[in-house]
Amino acid sequence: MSAGNTRANIKVGANVGIVLKNDQRSGKITQGVVKRILTKSSTHPHGIKVQLEDGQVGRVKEINN
Repeated sequence: MSAGNTRANIKVGANVGIVLKNDQRSGKITQGVVKRILTKSSTHPHGIKVQLEDGQVGRVKEINN
C-alpha cells in the first residue's frame, strides 16, 4: 500500500480503498476500481478524490496493488 494523498500514485484502473463522504466520521473504507481522478492538484492532505467504476466518489485512503 502507498499513500493515497499523492495524485501520481493513483492510476485509472487501480484497485483502491476510499472513504465516502457519508463515511468520513466512521472512517469506513469502500473498495473499488478507479474510473476517474477528480482532484486536480498533485497532493491533498485528506486523500485524492476519485470516482469508482460503480459511480461512488470518495477520497483514497489505501492503494491495493
